[in-house]
Amino acid sequence: MDSYGILSLIPPLLAIGLAWWTKNVLISLFIGIFSGAFILNDYNILAAFLRTLDKYILNSMADSWNASILILILALGGMVGIITKSGGIKSLSEYIAKKAKSVQKTQFAVWLLGVAIFYDDYSNTLIVGNTMRPLTDKFNISREKLAYITDTTAAAVVSIFPISTWLAYEVGLIKDAFNNIGIEGSAYLTFIKSIPFRFYSIFALFLVLVIVLSKKEFGPMYDAEVRARTTGKVIRDDATPLASKELTEMEVSKDSNMTFIEAFIPIFVLIIVTFIGLWLDGGGASGVGFVEAFGQADVGAVLLWASFGSGIVAAILAFFRGGMNADQVMDSWVDGAKAMVTACFLLVLAWGIGAITNELGTAEYVINLATGNIPPFIIPAIVFILGGFIAFTTGSSWGSMAILMPLAIPLAHSLGAPMVPSIAAVLTGSIFGDHSSPLSDTTIMSSMASASDHMDHVKTQLPYALFGAGLALIFGFIPAGLGISAYILLPIGLIVMYLLFNKFGKNIENDI
Repeated sequence: MDSYGILSLIPPLLAIGLAWWTKNVLISLFIGIFSGAFILNDYNILAAFLRTLDKYILNSMADSWNASILILILALGGMVGIITKSGGIKSLSEYIAKKAKSVQKTQFAVWLLGVAIFYDDYSNTLIVGNTMRPLTDKFNISREKLAYITDTTAAAVVSIFPISTWLAYEVGLIKDAFNNIGIEGSAYLTFIKSIPFRFYSIFALFLVLVIVLSKKEFGPMYDAEVRARTTGKVIRDDATPLASKELTEMEVSKDSNMTFIEAFIPIFVLIIVTFIGLWLDGGGASGVGFVEAFGQADVGAVLLWASFGSGIVAAILAFFRGGMNADQVMDSWVDGAKAMVTACFLLVLAWGIGAITNELGTAEYVINLATGNIPPFIIPAIVFILGGFIAFTTGSSWGSMAILMPLAIPLAHSLGAPMVPSIAAVLTGSIFGDHSSPLSDTTIMSSMASASDHMDHVKTQLPYALFGAGLALIFGFIPAGLGISAYILLPIGLIVMYLLFNKFGKNIENDI
């Protein structure tokens, strides 16, 4: 693959810049893809337009993994539509509201649920956002805040948990890079050793907790929370939430007798089927270990089984307990799926621009700019920044890991830089870029599940992501490069995080 040099930065930066300026992400992404196709097709406008449609957009939908994610989103939207119409979401929210009787406790419940669903980031995002949205709306918590908590906890917790759908991928990248340069050692053990050095992921998770407990905010999130608490407007007046009114304003069936326990059953089925499906599909029944099976399974297929299975259970409950007939059940499923269409289009375009950046060699160009004579101790910090920038411009944390890991491990090995912190920097730097990018699929899905305006979500989350990244650099990767233990750096970083946020954050209650 040839690199187009500085021209390779045009599509992602153009898409991101236009998205910030126009707040219309769909058009911005399309123009970004078109600009890349224009470069790749020798500046032929007609060819660029045709290839934008038939190669980059259509092929993104044709990819089996991407297609399974689109169907998964529609199916989960349908399931949520059924339990919303049948009164299940209302009953579940009312029950949680009895336990979480304040804004602070409600936000803590969102964080706790996000941490609890540690096995898959997509399931995490869709369950947390859709389940907790009615409750956060009730307490006038902004949709931006819900999207932030949902987005931050999802990838951060899944990426560092030793049993998750990310495990085989991350361990596989380490193993391949080790084999390529002849390093002997356990890739899985190296993965485990890298967990304490995932400074950004750990700081990001605890930053949410600090924000919730301190009742403080800063930047655009402060303005969003003041707006929501003082006016009751959980989204701004001109916002375009990714979940449409078919779902967010769906009326509950008047004959519903659904209890909160019954409302949770489809979600429970989703979780259980996912766990069992990952184990079976990964060869667990044939004697493969649980961890290995969990990592080897076809995640896309398993999530499809789980989403349709939970939808069927929701339909049965709605028919017998939700006061709905078969036509109403089907209509509510369709309305729920319709609410996800905009987000599906957004994902397709995000994948399209990812294909463009890959063909243009964007990541390789960025890496080449950063290489040179550099001291070994700074390698983990540089790798972290590179991972963040690649994920930011491509919208893919996995893509960033795949590009950077085969380069970071040999670089650290040849220069004598600390290996484990360098590996951790790849894995958590990609999460930072993913959290910051409007092109990221999980960022888009968080906006969708939380029914937030996508660019409002990105704008309010970015300062917190940068804050966590700054702490990860100064109190994490730079001193870790000098050989300081993560077990010393983590508590220092967390204490500094609390002190800084407590000093510079503004208390919401002062302005409401």
